[in-house]
Amino acid sequence: MYTFSSKLKTFSLILMAVGLLGIGYGFLSAPKDIKAVEAILAADSHGSSHGAPAEAHATTTASNTATEVAHEATEALVASKVVDTATEAHDTIQTTVTEPAHASTEAHTVVGEDKVSAETEHKEHLEHVLHQLQNKPWAALYVACIFFMLISLGVLAFYAIQQVAQAGWSPVLFRVMQGITAYLPVGSVIFFVILILCGLHFNHLFVWLDPEVVAHDKLISAKSGYLNFPFWIIRAAIFLIGWNLYRYYSRKNCLAQDEAKDDSFYKKNFKMSAAFLVFFIVTESIMSWDWIMSVDPHWFSTLFGWYVFASFFVSGITTICLISLYLKSKGYLEYVNTSHIHDLAKFMFGFSVFWTYLWFSQFMLIWYANIPEEVTYFVTRIELYNLPFFGAVVMNFLFPVLILINTDFKRISWILIMAGVVILFGHYIDFFNMIMPGTVGDQWFIGVSEIASVLFFLGLFIYVVFTALTKVPLLPKRNPFIEESKHFHY
Repeated sequence: MYTFSSKLKTFSLILMAVGLLGIGYGFLSAPKDIKAVEAILAADSHGSSHGAPAEAHATTTASNTATEVAHEATEALVASKVVDTATEAHDTIQTTVTEPAHASTEAHTVVGEDKVSAETEHKEHLEHVLHQLQNKPWAALYVACIFFMLISLGVLAFYAIQQVAQAGWSPVLFRVMQGITAYLPVGSVIFFVILILCGLHFNHLFVWLDPEVVAHDKLISAKSGYLNFPFWIIRAAIFLIGWNLYRYYSRKNCLAQDEAKDDSFYKKNFKMSAAFLVFFIVTESIMSWDWIMSVDPHWFSTLFGWYVFASFFVSGITTICLISLYLKSKGYLEYVNTSHIHDLAKFMFGFSVFWTYLWFSQFMLIWYANIPEEVTYFVTRIELYNLPFFGAVVMNFLFPVLILINTDFKRISWILIMAGVVILFGHYIDFFNMIMPGTVGDQWFIGVSEIASVLFFLGLFIYVVFTALTKVPLLPKRNPFIEESKHFHY
């Protein structure tokens, strides 16, 4: 039986405590009104370039208009003095006096309209920035929450695939996988609460939840039959409950198989896993539309479901590898050898390439077609998120491929740990790139909220997973393929 070390438990609790403090600070420090936004923009050299020029431009234009009118009036008055006849002089003076007065009135009208327009635009801009800055702690919390929850979901999908494939190499790792999926119920509850808070308008993460936006946006209004809060939250409940039910009963059957005299529970798991994978592949695609793509409701991509799957699936496999290496270093998992680790590393390598294939396919086709409704997604990320956007490709493709393409490196623990940490951080940045541009726009930076959210959910993940590993033996004794797995070498 595994024993959760006091040092690791203390470390996880410290992470959660520091994370909670940082999350609280992020919410408290977010601006509460437009005046606070003006102060922030004034202090920020980038932000100060917004808003003020519009008003200054309007004032300058109005001033120029008034100057021109005055010049015309002066010329007219001079001309009137040289007229010889009294009648002509009188008519000219009347015309001259009337025209400048009329022009002056028009100038004042133009000046007034320009000022009102400039003030309106300036106010709208400040309100938009206020929403973005208020979204920032929420978006940071959302990214970290969904990332760690989907890691456990990716491990659950990998576990189901091993069951259906009747793989002979992986049963010695089943309890590690089940320990990681123990986080799924906890992560699901927290995530569902965040979704409800979105629907109650505690934030502006999903603009289509705002009735005023829907009323004035024809495209979003056309999607309101699908993108509406009741239907959206019901779908979320179905997905989360379905995934957690499979996780609960598959683990229950796996534990019951240890005490059984036949393979009946294993066969139940086989059938259940096959049904789950059908449910998973449908719900995963819809989930990616509902929880990630709808942050940018004007944009769409037919590859997006696969792209999101590849991101959290490789993250899940990487997590299995890292936790297995940790347990091995502490003297557990005696039957897990370098061949098992090598196979996990091959999956890490293969799905890193698969993720890159999907990343490039989605990017290249949309960029080349240059359809405004589609390409704006990448224009925003290249212009405003250049470093994290292309940095994710380096961390999720170039680095793991250059390291893990070597067969010998797939068996060296410290290399796999280094590669695994980079892959996990890279895919967190990938989720950051998917969600942040639609919620905070150009007001992003990696600050207290982002770091604190990752620390909290990392601490919670460690605490839940390693507590679950202490509940049952780390070796499933009666799995039909356990002997093959224990002696797996190549």
